[in-house]
Amino acid sequence: MAKEKNYVSEAVMRRMPKYYRHLTDMEKAGIERISSKELSKRMGLTASQIRQDFNCFGGFGQQGYGYNVSELRQEIQKILGLHNEYHIIIIGAGNLGQALANYTGFEKDGFFVKALFDINPRLIGMSIRGIPIYDIDEMESFISENEVHIAAICTPKEKAQEAAEILIQSGVKGIWNFAAVDIAVPNQAIVENVHLSDSLYTLSFRMSDD
Repeated sequence: MAKEKNYVSEAVMRRMPKYYRHLTDMEKAGIERISSKELSKRMGLTASQIRQDFNCFGGFGQQGYGYNVSELRQEIQKILGLHNEYHIIIIGAGNLGQALANYTGFEKDGFFVKALFDINPRLIGMSIRGIPIYDIDEMESFISENEVHIAAICTPKEKAQEAAEILIQSGVKGIWNFAAVDIAVPNQAIVENVHLSDSLYTLSFRMSDD
C-alpha cells in the first residue's frame, strides 16, 4: 500500500516530477519497459536511489522484470495529482504573468489559466491567448464565483504578501509564488516559491572555479 505523502521526504517529492517527465518522453518514444538500472542512466541517479524513492509509495515493478513505462507513468501521475484538473489565476499581468498565460504546455497536464489580474489600467480589459485581464479589485468576486485551485503571484515583491493574504481569505489553497520574496501563509495553504534568481545563482556557483 502506498504511503501517505506526509511521510515522504521533500527530496523524494522533488524528484517525482523528473521521473514523470522522463517516463512521458519514454512512452512517447514507444518504450514499453525499463529496468531501474536503465532508468538510472537517464535520470543521473543510482538504481538503488530509484528503488528507494518508489518504495516510499509502495514500490512498482517486479524484480528481474523491471517497470512497465506506461503503468509507472500513470502511478506517478496520480502521486503528483495530475489526474485532476486545476484552474489557475495569475496575479500580475506584466511580462512574467503574460509569459505564464501564453504557455500552453501546462494544459496537457490539466492546468488551465482562467484569468489574470493587474492594477495597470492599460492592461485591464485586454486578453492573453483569450484569457481576460481584470482589475485586481475584481479578484475576490471572481474567486467566489469561479472554482480557483491555484493562484500564481507575479507581482513586485512588495505586493506579494498582501496578494497572498487576500487569496487565502478568498479560499485559494495553492499559491505558486514567483515574486522575489518568501511569503508567510497559514498551515492550510500550500506555497511553492519559485525564485528564478536562486536557480541562476546555483548555476553560477557550479560554473565558478573559485
